[in-house]
Amino acid sequence: MAEEEQRAPAAVVFDTLGIAYEQAFAASGPHLASLSWLVDHLMPGSRVLDVGSGTGRPTAEALARAGHRVLGVDVSPVMVELAARQVPDAEFKVADIRELDLTKGSFEAVCVYFSLLQMSRDEQRDVLASLARALRPGGLAVLATVPVDVADVETEFMGQPVRVSSFSPDDFARLATDAGFSVLSEAHATFVPAHADAGPEPHLFLYCRRTAH
Repeated sequence: MAEEEQRAPAAVVFDTLGIAYEQAFAASGPHLASLSWLVDHLMPGSRVLDVGSGTGRPTAEALARAGHRVLGVDVSPVMVELAARQVPDAEFKVADIRELDLTKGSFEAVCVYFSLLQMSRDEQRDVLASLARALRPGGLAVLATVPVDVADVETEFMGQPVRVSSFSPDDFARLATDAGFSVLSEAHATFVPAHADAGPEPHLFLYCRRTAH
C-alpha cells in the first residue's frame, strides 16, 4: 500500500495545501471575532487546546500572544512544522484528535475551527464529547463548521478531493449540547476563501461553555 493511503485523508490534503490554507482563510472576520471573545473571557495563563491547529495562524498565535498556554494538535506534519516555526510560544503535536488520550478537566478552553468536517458523523459526536470532558467545568469553547446536512459526501476543497460529513445548524448546535456544552451564542457568515479553487462557504461559529456537571 502506498504511504499516502496509510495516512489520515486530512493529513494528505493539508500537507498539500500548507501555507495556502492560511492565506485563503486569514481574512475571516468571524474567526478573528471569536478569538477576541476567548481572549476577553479567559483568565491569564489559561491552557487552551487548538484542534486542527493548521499553520498556527491566526488561532494559536492570537492566544499565545495574549499569554495563554496553547497546545495545537493536527494530523498534518507539514502544518505542525509551519506552526512551530510561526508560533514558537505555543506547543504543537502531530496527532489525530480521535486517538488522543485527553486528561479530564485539563483545559480552560478548546478551539475547533472546521477540523471535524473530514470525520464521520459518529466520530464528530465522539470527539466533541471527549473535548467536553477535557474542559474544566465552566471552560469555554468555540466550535466552527460548515453547516450543511451531508454525510460522507465526495467534494473538492481548494482543488483537493475530500470526503466530508456535517450537520445542519440546528443539528450541530444539538450535537454540541448533547456532548456537554452549553451554547451561549451563534455567529453565521458566508465566507469566500482567497483561493482560485474555492467558492463561497456558509460558516457557523458556536460560542460555548462546558456545563457544570
